[in-house]
Amino acid sequence: MKTLTEYMAMSYRMEIVEDKDEGGFVVSYPDLPGMYYLWGKTVEKCSGKMHWMQKTWFEAALEESVKIHEPVSLGGV
Repeated sequence: MKTLTEYMAMSYRMEIVEDKDEGGFVVSYPDLPGMYYLWGKTVEKCSGKMHWMQKTWFEAALEESVKIHEPVSLGGV
């Protein structure tokens, strides 16, 4: 199993979707189940908070011995 530092150094694909009903944006990492930020007024605010949330997700997964998948290449392969 890799360390927190090793997982944080990997490039996980982030998806940002505009919430047309409520305004703002919803952000998720498809390769990290349950890892999403529900809302942010701007893309910058969302992506800024995602680093902290990603770190917290990895810490919890490592503590609970949850299998962490490595990122799928950004090219979709």
